[in-house]
Amino acid sequence: MIDTSMYKDDPGYNIQEKLDIPYDPTLADREYNPQKPMAGRLTDQGPPHYEQFFPEVIKKNYGKWLTHELVQSGVLKYTSETGDVMWVVRCATPRLITTNLLREIGGIADKFCEGICRWTTRNSLEFHVTDEGTLKDLMEFLNNYKHPGGSYKLPIGGTGAGITNIVHTQGWIHCHTPATDASGMVKSVMDHMFEYWNSHKLPAKLRISMACCLNMCGAVHCSDIALLGIHRKPPFVEDDRITGVCEVPLAIAACPTAAIKPATVELADGTKVKSVRVNEPRCMFCGNCYTMCPAMPLADEEGDGVAILAGGKISNRITVPTFSKLIVPYIPNELPRFESVCKTVSNIVEAYSKGANKYERLGDWAARVGWERFFEQCQLPFTEKSIDDYRLAYDTYHTTTQFKWSSHTDKLMKEAGY
Repeated sequence: MIDTSMYKDDPGYNIQEKLDIPYDPTLADREYNPQKPMAGRLTDQGPPHYEQFFPEVIKKNYGKWLTHELVQSGVLKYTSETGDVMWVVRCATPRLITTNLLREIGGIADKFCEGICRWTTRNSLEFHVTDEGTLKDLMEFLNNYKHPGGSYKLPIGGTGAGITNIVHTQGWIHCHTPATDASGMVKSVMDHMFEYWNSHKLPAKLRISMACCLNMCGAVHCSDIALLGIHRKPPFVEDDRITGVCEVPLAIAACPTAAIKPATVELADGTKVKSVRVNEPRCMFCGNCYTMCPAMPLADEEGDGVAILAGGKISNRITVPTFSKLIVPYIPNELPRFESVCKTVSNIVEAYSKGANKYERLGDWAARVGWERFFEQCQLPFTEKSIDDYRLAYDTYHTTTQFKWSSHTDKLMKEAGY
């Protein structure tokens, strides 16, 4: 039985009663009467409580785990104060998967894990077992579970001092404001980074995130390495259809920088219509206007591309959480394999692997050696705009004693005539 004392602040709610009732996926359909829709109406339409799906070993030892250790990349061992032991095998999965793969995963869980598995917040898949014999059988099965071309379907890894699964957004598959593809780029980057997925070669964990536009539902603002799709041109206003498909006031109000204003426009046939105009210097290319008004498309084959940020983290370990810094302002979309993005990420990871101290996150390493030398060691282009991220600092660029000289800064000095 699970300790329910965490719910004691609400004495009228007994979570144990809910957990003792087996999950019934047919309940809503079975109880609903279309002739009497209010009879026996179910008011709680949310998902069932997650504790109903715990493996028995977790139900028994909830809140009692003493230690966990990394047996190898992708395999963790948990030991409880009761003496129970549980092994977790972590595998990579795409964020978007087919129903066929989902059925296959269910079959693996049925065979080895009493029908239970879980996904992490970074879209990795975890299987739980309670004896070493089953652990070995499961790992042997997964290591031989491959696509017809020979690549792993569910590669084991993603723990400890390695690269975790890449969190990413919808991209061209579903979203309406992307500047680049998400799934294709993530696949390409992880193909290059695979040696760091199933090993502990790095100084510390390395988290890569990807967002296909600067609305950033991929949380790229605080990742070790962040890939960000960017638009570089303002929305195109389709004057001939805007009044038919848009509420002009909503399109104006949607802009976070007040870059859109109403305008009366004369069409080619002489008709005057109410439309809008965009103040280009104020536009931040976010796509909010297109969300409200499909007659203001933002996607552009020439202007869209990828920016790369680095050095962020949300962990409080050793140093405080930090935001990512922009290090590469623009790389054009190179479909289908995004070669320049992959090469840039590889250069950063290899430089970090060679230069960082043990347990040092990427941003901490960059801060220690100096961001100027970070650009040099990662073979990244460097301009005067890379010195200081305060846009009004015209003549105070990083003028503290913490400035680190590098071949990049020497070149800038020579170009400036010093």
